[in-house]
Amino acid sequence: MSDNLARVFEFGPFILDTGQHVLRRGQEPIPLTPKTFDMLALLVMSRGRMLTKEELMRMLWPDSFVEESNLTQQISMVRRALGENAGDARYIVTIPGRGYRFAASVVEQIVPTALSSEALPGASSVVAAPDQDPLSAAPLDIAVVDAEVPIEQSAALSTTGSPAKHVRGWILAAILVAVCLAVALAFLFRRTVPSGGRPFRTQGLPTVAILPFHNLQPDPRNDFLGFSLADAVITKLGYVSALTVRPSSAVEKYRNQIIDIPKVAADLDVNTLLMGNFVREGDRLRITPQLIDVKSQKILWRETLDLKYDNLLAVQDDVSVKIVQGLALNLSSSEAERLKSAAPVNPLAYEYYLRGIDLYSRNDFPTAIKMLEKSLEIDPKYALTWAHLGQAYQANASFNYGGRNQYRSAQAAYERALALDPDQIEARIFMANLFTDTGRVAESVPILRHALSTNPNHPELHWELGYAYRFGGMLDESAAECERARQLDPGVKLNSSAINAYLYRGEYDKFLASLPESSDVAFLMFYRGFAEYYRKNETEAATAFDRAYKLDPNLMQAQVGKALSYAIAHQNQDGIALLREAERKIDQRDVRDPEALYKIAQAYAALGDPASALHALERSIDGGFFAYPYQKTDPLLDPLRTSPEFTRLLAISQARHEAFRARFF
Repeated sequence: MSDNLARVFEFGPFILDTGQHVLRRGQEPIPLTPKTFDMLALLVMSRGRMLTKEELMRMLWPDSFVEESNLTQQISMVRRALGENAGDARYIVTIPGRGYRFAASVVEQIVPTALSSEALPGASSVVAAPDQDPLSAAPLDIAVVDAEVPIEQSAALSTTGSPAKHVRGWILAAILVAVCLAVALAFLFRRTVPSGGRPFRTQGLPTVAILPFHNLQPDPRNDFLGFSLADAVITKLGYVSALTVRPSSAVEKYRNQIIDIPKVAADLDVNTLLMGNFVREGDRLRITPQLIDVKSQKILWRETLDLKYDNLLAVQDDVSVKIVQGLALNLSSSEAERLKSAAPVNPLAYEYYLRGIDLYSRNDFPTAIKMLEKSLEIDPKYALTWAHLGQAYQANASFNYGGRNQYRSAQAAYERALALDPDQIEARIFMANLFTDTGRVAESVPILRHALSTNPNHPELHWELGYAYRFGGMLDESAAECERARQLDPGVKLNSSAINAYLYRGEYDKFLASLPESSDVAFLMFYRGFAEYYRKNETEAATAFDRAYKLDPNLMQAQVGKALSYAIAHQNQDGIALLREAERKIDQRDVRDPEALYKIAQAYAALGDPASALHALERSIDGGFFAYPYQKTDPLLDPLRTSPEFTRLLAISQARHEAFRARFF
């Protein structure tokens, strides 16, 4: 928010003034510590949504570890300031064991800082009270403001005439800022890039992040729209080579979060943000997106889309076109054709599709499959549904031992998607990944190279190509492709994959530096432990392995890590038993992940079971993981090197690697 604007919240007899950083009862200021003021502001701004204890502690003490008692103390101080007892709940409702919710009706005003210490008679509210129609809370004429007006200056627009009209002019202009989620905690943060943050990109391609839209009504039944509609816009823009768009996986973490524009832009390394709100009321949906140039703090475009709920498909079309226009991009004829309105799809089928997208992003693959299958029962002609259904099948097969049938179903879904839309990038990326994972890496490379010929600036295409290269043992080329992907998008696959080529080349420090610093994700926690295990830091390795297993005991990599933790603790039989059970599931369901099978071989070798290690190694190489330059020097396989069987398997890997290199390089 501009330093010239302040937010004023009225509830009951109280006024919370962010410009003056003061709480008043009537005209009487109520003394609060800075932390207590921040706590109250967070609750008031949540618009009735429950804030978990973890959220509150993360936002109030972002760089510190504090006990939960500190949070309880601040809640007590807020209640005392509002004259409320613990059991009263006029303002603060405690959700036992989970968090807190602000219960009172709130009216918000955005005013010039110079006026924030005074009441503004006749000012229009921006946020509806809980018993008010949210669709009527924001006037429909807010889009008349010049799209090139800087955020800092938009409040300076005024009307002529009576003082009441003048005040209303201030409010109408300020609404432009009110709908922006970034203002929610602007008074808590400074408008600077945090120390150690990446500088904004101002040269080369425009970079944009489409953040999940914020639900203005605390209704979990409609929350899926926030992420899935943003994902639809991201998908639509994936065909524009003159623009780099952050993938959905990079922005998912901002779901239902308070947004600070400069910090988020620095974290995602973008120079443009699209953000907005939505409200659903019956069969009506209002979405208020706006495109913001981060460096200049200008609103490049904003609009209120007021549409029937059964016309959700129009959102991705309208918003995508407006982004291209707002950034003044030059498109090829094929790119312009892709931006045209999508083929019609049954409204209920599209809603099921959006629900499936949301569930997949939450790693609930089985339920995502049900939603996407239901969508296709209603309308089988929407190509994107087939592509994402295949992705959900494949993820369930790889990570949850879904097995051979779901691999087959995934490929069939991708083929159906491409039959309906031969140039669909998503289906090509997903299918290439499937081929790599199931021993057909030589088929995945041409698919990805062809797709890159049409859009050379698509980060996920580069990442998948790097993934394929490492299965074929082209480790230098793999690292280069993954680095190219991260140059285009520093967040690509950051929370779901790693640059394994560094690990396989023995560059353990470089590999660890490429991982997210604070990611508590089972898959990445395993890899953190794996690198430490290579570095012979067994205590750190065991801690990470145990954490990964606790986070997701069904993940194959987490089971391998737990087996290695048993090896560190000299509990070899426990580790071998765990690997045997993992292999039983692999055999039963025909799971085809040769890189994971290689790790099972490594774990067996560490646990002193060379026969099982050699068996798993053979399955890994036969399955399509022939990274010979890694295998010939891998210290974890040293216990096997005196075996003639190992020599035979390594020769097979070398031959396949050299054939792969000769074909593609």
